[in-house]
Amino acid sequence: MIEQVPISSLKLMRRAASVVLSVVCQRWPQLRRLVVFAGTGNNGGDGYYLAALAAADGIKVQVLECGDHERLSADALSARVEAIAAGVSCRPYDMLLDLASAQFSQDTVLIDAILGTGFKGPLRESHESVIEWINGSDLPVVSVDLPSGLNCDTGSVGEIAVKATMTVCLVGLKQGLFTGKAPDYAGEIVFHDLGMPESVRASPQARSPSSTRIDIHAVTDCLIPRSASTHKGQCGNVLVVGGDLGFGGAAIMAAEAAARAGAGTVTLLTRSQHTTAALMRRPEVMVRGVDEPDGFGSEQILALLQRASVVVLGPGLGNSNWSHSMLRQVLQFAGTHLPVVLDADALNLLAEYASLEAESDGGDAVLPLRSPLWVLTPHPGEAARLLQVTVSAVESDRFAAVTSLQSRWGGSVVLKGAGSLLCTETARADRVETEVGIDVCTEGNPGMASGGMGDVLAGLIGGLIAQGLSPALALRCGVCIHGEAADLAVEEAGERGLLATDLMLPIRRLVNHL
Repeated sequence: MIEQVPISSLKLMRRAASVVLSVVCQRWPQLRRLVVFAGTGNNGGDGYYLAALAAADGIKVQVLECGDHERLSADALSARVEAIAAGVSCRPYDMLLDLASAQFSQDTVLIDAILGTGFKGPLRESHESVIEWINGSDLPVVSVDLPSGLNCDTGSVGEIAVKATMTVCLVGLKQGLFTGKAPDYAGEIVFHDLGMPESVRASPQARSPSSTRIDIHAVTDCLIPRSASTHKGQCGNVLVVGGDLGFGGAAIMAAEAAARAGAGTVTLLTRSQHTTAALMRRPEVMVRGVDEPDGFGSEQILALLQRASVVVLGPGLGNSNWSHSMLRQVLQFAGTHLPVVLDADALNLLAEYASLEAESDGGDAVLPLRSPLWVLTPHPGEAARLLQVTVSAVESDRFAAVTSLQSRWGGSVVLKGAGSLLCTETARADRVETEVGIDVCTEGNPGMASGGMGDVLAGLIGGLIAQGLSPALALRCGVCIHGEAADLAVEEAGERGLLATDLMLPIRRLVNHL
């Protein structure tokens, strides 16, 4: 990217240092001392220049070198020379390891300029010891561009990474900062483009790998106002299938979320023991109870499917004979012409059927195992089963995992978790081919780590599809609305104790004010 801009890398380095120092001084106006940890690459060069600027401003500063200064890149070496000329002490990092953080005053800020975007792991032992000291220091830590030890492309962390108080991200946002465990390490993220032209930042060379960060502001036009003559038949019918014995709440919440999203009618197909609870909770939902795989009759189930605009399959579905029967009937009817939102147990059963098909050496498929109209909503555990890998493999590269899920199953996929990733396929401008894109949703909060959140999301997406949104757009809107609803809910009472049903009224407000 730097080669495409009419500005030298040294000038960019100085500009980066100036920006970071300005941010630090604004955030900690009581700042009196900086300790800069500098690596041997250009990230370290930013640190050296920052030290020189700080010294010129009268701030006490020292550089602790995390590597042999004779191995510095040419630009970093120039920055080191400038720092020394400014009177900055540059010493090997190991002198620090014998010091306790208590020896530093509370007006000290640590600058992490050890490793940059070129780091892919693993860490050297020397870097591990430095990072361990930084994390145990109890002092504010500012990472330059990204926390050292974090992979900027995947967001993965090995044994250890710097836990920053703030990360000043430069030129372009790094996708890895926003998903999985990375937010725990990045802290507050401040972005500055360093004056880099948009034409350069958007170039193909600069955008690989790439994704798009989205939040509620990205979906403000997804729902158009209703006309005065609108009736419920124009707002679609959602069929929610789930709620095996003991799991009725999941299906009931999904049905209520579909209704709150604005679906014209919602039908719940569940175990008959849940009928009373469902009607008491939400009498607007039509409930059909069935206890045996064929107890309600395939013809009656077929009639429900024929009336449906979309099926939400999986909340509380279980893994019984009843569960398998419901899954088979829905997927066999839906084929590739009816949108289906697959969540929770439907994903686990889907993985089972795919495994059986693979073991049969590609014989006749028992079920359709792919559709462009599917929406899959796995958490990392379900994603691992669908991909037949470990959860750690999924979490080590969530971007690769969500891409593999979409490639394998078709349709649209969200890999849930902090910084949920959405992978959808859309038509290109030439309308001849399609292209796959990844979105990173930054809505939501840790309060969502409670039961039923995924069921509400599945129902919400189904309710949006029923109103005419494509599965891909419904997924995008649904994930953002879901996260924003949770953010609104915690504003009133905090994160702990947040319930999935607390999202229902914020969802209604959001779908009416986008």
